[in-house]
Amino acid sequence: MTTPLTTTLTRQLWQSLGYPDLPEDQLVFVGEEQLPSVFPVTPLACAAIATAGLAVAALLEAKHGLKPIVTVDSHLASLWFGWSLKPINWQLPSAWDAIAGDYQASDGWIRLHTSAPRHRLAVERVLGTHQHKSAVADAVSQWKAHELEQAVITAGGCAAQMYSHQQWQQHTQGASVTSEPIFAAVYHPETAAPDWEVSLAQPLAGIRVLDLTRILAGPIATRFLAGWGADVLRIDPFSWDEPAVEPEVTLGKRCARLNLNNHHDRHIFEHLLSQADVIIHGYRAGALEQLGYGPDERRQLCPGLVDICLNAYGWSGPWRNRRGFDSLVQMSCGIADAGMKWQKAPHPIPLPVQALDHATGYLMAAAAVQGLVQRLTQNRGYSARLSLARTAEILLDAPYHTDDISLKAIYATADDYQPQPEMTYWGPALRLHAPISLSSTQCHWRLPASPLGKATAQWL
Repeated sequence: MTTPLTTTLTRQLWQSLGYPDLPEDQLVFVGEEQLPSVFPVTPLACAAIATAGLAVAALLEAKHGLKPIVTVDSHLASLWFGWSLKPINWQLPSAWDAIAGDYQASDGWIRLHTSAPRHRLAVERVLGTHQHKSAVADAVSQWKAHELEQAVITAGGCAAQMYSHQQWQQHTQGASVTSEPIFAAVYHPETAAPDWEVSLAQPLAGIRVLDLTRILAGPIATRFLAGWGADVLRIDPFSWDEPAVEPEVTLGKRCARLNLNNHHDRHIFEHLLSQADVIIHGYRAGALEQLGYGPDERRQLCPGLVDICLNAYGWSGPWRNRRGFDSLVQMSCGIADAGMKWQKAPHPIPLPVQALDHATGYLMAAAAVQGLVQRLTQNRGYSARLSLARTAEILLDAPYHTDDISLKAIYATADDYQPQPEMTYWGPALRLHAPISLSSTQCHWRLPASPLGKATAQWL
């Protein structure tokens, strides 16, 4: 069972990935639930996950001539766009800093993102040090939203003024993002043919994925790849932690640390990169270039590399280098404003889940597998760029009627979880069944979730 819009969105994404038409005979959607939103969040969830699954199926077809059926469960897809982990007798820390949130300025709403310590310090440099939201609200009320947004960004922080969709379309950055493709793909010169086995049981077994991503889209992409057998090695600097989401997004991966300003660690990184099949990174535009690892340098170190990158606000326009997160992009592009008007609420209403992160993560995974297909069939390298803001346009442009949508949240039942607990580093937990399966194999993660920096920076 599916909605026509789910199929329409899947076709849009699949064709954007480079295929002539959607193989509907290979695709099955089950379930009818819809996340409560003014936008089609569940159809987007199903479409993004299906696109990644169809890419895996295309890899199997390229190697073995098979055309496996891809099945997506809309109930589980909606749940995976939230949290897939349920701790047993322990708790996850809060994902939000105490003063992060939406505030009313003198002329509109603004969101402050302070979950990373350095981002909170940036806000405090502008507004002063406050322990409680009420004091922050008083300080924000003295500012115009645009001026405060610019002051926080200039200080090195993250903030977003709330725009309507119409205002975003008229904004220079909004117009730039709209003109970008969902997958900005580039094919690179011919390289040696790979010797991947592409096993039926674990299609990505033996594929080495170098993961340079952080909260949240990039880690979701590499988690998906790990579920089909890829050797995912995540590399973080020694200064970075994300304790609230590590149990959620490190499933199936090994996580190590390197200091890319250190000569010894740079040598290790370059060795890892030279032996990688895929690199996925979510640094702001220009960040890896500043370290000496721009796209040309990456291809020189590893000809034929599949190179997938992400940023928040798109790859053109004046905001291409701006720090951003899902919740901020929702404010900028008109999603939070539309939710507020739909519910007739006195404050911004975001999506019920961080759908821009999750959807973009699965699309990044689809792009990575598409790159593997190109290596396998054409002996050429592949790179693609995606952004949260461009994914937002998929929702904003979708024809969607909310008359029959229930405002009830979607909850997991006992049957939604795998029967055997996952023995994570923090304690046992239940993990949801995968939202997708192929008729030829199932998604399976070999490694439980573990903290950042626990592994050695080397390939298996």
